Amino acid sequence: MAFGSIVRIEVADLKAQIDSLRDEKNDKTMAQIATEHGPLKNIRRPPSIKLRRTLKGHFGKVYAMHWAGDSESLLSASQDGKLIVWNAKSNVKTHAISLRSSWVMTCAFEQTKGNLVACGGLDNICSIYNIASSEPGNSAGPTQELSAHDGYLSCCRFIDEKHLLTSSGDSTCIQWDIENGEVVNTFADHNGDVMSLSISPTNPHIFVSGSVDATGRIWDIRSGKNVQTHFGHDADINSVDFFPDGNAFGTGSDDSSCRLFDMRCYGEVNKFATPEIQCGITSVSFSRSGRLMFGGYDDFNVHAWDTLSAGEHAFHLPSTPHDNRVSCLGVNPKGDALCTGSWDTYLKIWA
Repeated sequence: MAFGSIVRIEVADLKAQIDSLRDEKNDKTMAQIATEHGPLKNIRRPPSIKLRRTLKGHFGKVYAMHWAGDSESLLSASQDGKLIVWNAKSNVKTHAISLRSSWVMTCAFEQTKGNLVACGGLDNICSIYNIASSEPGNSAGPTQELSAHDGYLSCCRFIDEKHLLTSSGDSTCIQWDIENGEVVNTFADHNGDVMSLSISPTNPHIFVSGSVDATGRIWDIRSGKNVQTHFGHDADINSVDFFPDGNAFGTGSDDSSCRLFDMRCYGEVNKFATPEIQCGITSVSFSRSGRLMFGGYDDFNVHAWDTLSAGEHAFHLPSTPHDNRVSCLGVNPKGDALCTGSWDTYLKIWA
């Protein structure tokens, strides 16, 4: 027998042993573990969450939004070719940036000082804008354009003021030096378009990516390597978000389910789906405590799931929150507001 065949057999046997050990250890549900130290506090039903603001200003489908670190400002990107910075508290547009390409798919706010914003899409370029150097209300050109991807930009997130991560339809993620406009590292283990990424809230050297290859992968920026690969979904993963403690991450997929994966046990610890929901999830985000996982759905709805239950549905936003596909959502850093964006051209603030 050829050496290569022997190695493949040994690898397959080792994988089978690992799967068997995982199944053996997976002897309790999340709900059983969560109640071992006493009963959990019930989630209020019906929830007290209400619509507080409707942000009107876009004239095309809203594709992406991202909160600033101050929990009051947020950024939105739309097919109308505009990038708008909002004060969500006062319902005022503070900056409107005209983009060279209207086919924008992602946007990001730098979290520490809030001076930089970024966006990208079908132009394959990540454009950086300094909103601190432009007068409120005025449009300014990009201070930097990052070009190396061979496919559309699906997601971008700032590591800090000098470094940025992007994910792309070319199956890679790239770490950038913003000042020099140079590629620092390329992460290329996915087997399909990378749709989303999220940086660990407790360790900026770690990030997770989700792909149409139905895997969620954990990466270490320092080594440039894929350190964990998580399986479980049956279709494209459209969105990923780190759990607030940095030990787990959530995913939303076209298989109509949201899932919770824990890095410590290297596996799926919860699944959120019901037979009544038969559409894809576009975006996911956790409450500040991590008790709730929010998902934006293709059927115009937003559902919240109890992460400490056996996959139980907690509630959904009142009536139908939008009149078209919910394309993006996010909980602000303070945890006191949820923003949803939709193809109906509106962003809505819930609290």
